[in-house]
Amino acid sequence: MNAGARNLLQRGGEQLGVHLDPHQLGLFDRFAAELAKWNRKINLTAIKGDEEIVLKHFVDSLACCRVIGARGRLLDLGSGGGFPVIPLKIVRPHLDAVSVDAVEKKVIFQRHVGRLLGLRGFEAVQARGEELAGRYAGRFDWIVSRAFTDIPTFVRMALPCLAPGGRIVAMKGKEGRKEGEAARPALADLGVTVEEIQEFELPLSGAGRSLVVLVRSPEGGKTHTMSPKAP
Repeated sequence: MNAGARNLLQRGGEQLGVHLDPHQLGLFDRFAAELAKWNRKINLTAIKGDEEIVLKHFVDSLACCRVIGARGRLLDLGSGGGFPVIPLKIVRPHLDAVSVDAVEKKVIFQRHVGRLLGLRGFEAVQARGEELAGRYAGRFDWIVSRAFTDIPTFVRMALPCLAPGGRIVAMKGKEGRKEGEAARPALADLGVTVEEIQEFELPLSGAGRSLVVLVRSPEGGKTHTMSPKAP
C-alpha cells in the first residue's frame, strides 16, 4: 500500500474502534500487495487501486467487528478474495476461521495469503455452501457473508453449521434494514429471527452499510446458551 492508503486504513480502523498496531498494518500491507500481484493474472476483484482496496475491502470488512467477538469460531460463506474473513483474522487472531468459496483460484489465493501472513487457525475450503452441513454441523459461533443478495438463501446454507447460541451476520448496503424486514416471514419459516440491524456509514467514504444479525428463534423447545457479543 502507498502511504496514503496505509493512513486511510489506520484512520478507518480507529473510527470503527479497531486499533491497528504496526504488525497488523504490516500484514494488511502484504495482503494488499499480494492481491494486486495476483489480480494482474487472475480476476480476484474489480477493485484495484490501493485506496479503493482499503476502503471497499479492508475497512468494509473491519466493520464486522461491531458484532463479531475476539474469540470463537467464524465461517465466511462466499469469501471471494478473502473478505471479510482475512481482515477479521488479522485483527482478531484468536478467532478460529474457515473461509469457503466455490471458485478454486480464489481459495488457492487465500491459502497462499494465509501461509504468507502466518495466520494460525485459518482454513480456506473450496466448496459450495450446500455441501457444508455434514462437515461442519453445529460448529460456528458466527457465520458471515457479503456475497448473498438473498438473506433467506444465505440463512438456509448457514443454519446447519450454526452452533447453539450462534449468530448469522449478513453484510448489506444502505438497504439492509429494508431487506431484513422483508425477509422476516421467510426467516420465521426457517426458525430464525432478526436480532438486530445495525445501520452506519463507513468511515471516510461515507457509504451506507448495514449488518443484519440473525439468531435461531426461541420457540420450539430448544435451549441455547448464548455466546457473548462482541465488545
